[in-house]
Amino acid sequence: QVQLVESGGDLVQPGGSLRLSCKVSENIFGSNTMGWYRQVPGKARELVARITTGSLTNYVDSVKGRFTISRDTAKTSVYLQMNSLKTDDTGVYYCNTVPGLIIRSRPYWGQGTQVTVSS
Repeated sequence: QVQLVESGGDLVQPGGSLRLSCKVSENIFGSNTMGWYRQVPGKARELVARITTGSLTNYVDSVKGRFTISRDTAKTSVYLQMNSLKTDDTGVYYCNTVPGLIIRSRPYWGQGTQVTVSS
């Protein structure tokens, strides 16, 4: 069974912080690079951070120095610490493998978690 369950999104003021969590099924977590993606209406879903099974990380330029991705093997979970949030960070955030999961020939995504940065 595949599980990707995101949580932690909220409404926050510019300059604030949030920590997103993603519970991942064990059969997916252990052998895959994991990533956090951001979806903004009218735009393609964007990979903003990734972490390998060896905990090597990579970020899109717009979040470097502000976001930190991490993974917890014991909890089969992935996290995204988001600091110094900007209005441009607003969107629905999804965790997934990198590249994304394909199940029965179809892309598989969780429900995502909404992050809104606004004063």
